Amino acid sequence: MQISNEGILVILFVGLVAGWLAGKIVRGTGFGIIGDILVGIAGALLASLLFPKLGIRIGTGLVSEIVYSTIGAVILLLIVRLLRTGGRL
Repeated sequence: MQISNEGILVILFVGLVAGWLAGKIVRGTGFGIIGDILVGIAGALLASLLFPKLGIRIGTGLVSEIVYSTIGAVILLLIVRLLRTGGRL
């Protein structure tokens, strides 16, 4: 599988926006711009694996990908916060 330059830019953009939104939703657990991009991309992967198995469908397009990625990134940030604080949110 080959990803074009535009595809890489879209992935980075979605990851950046999703990571930034997740950092704003889950306050106090931001990781900087690079960390937020990585959390956003990981959140997108988590959401793309988890949501279809649960039967959750939001739609298609860039906005729905950002929503999926943000929800996945929020889940990841909450897990990281639970692990860091010893089980307290």
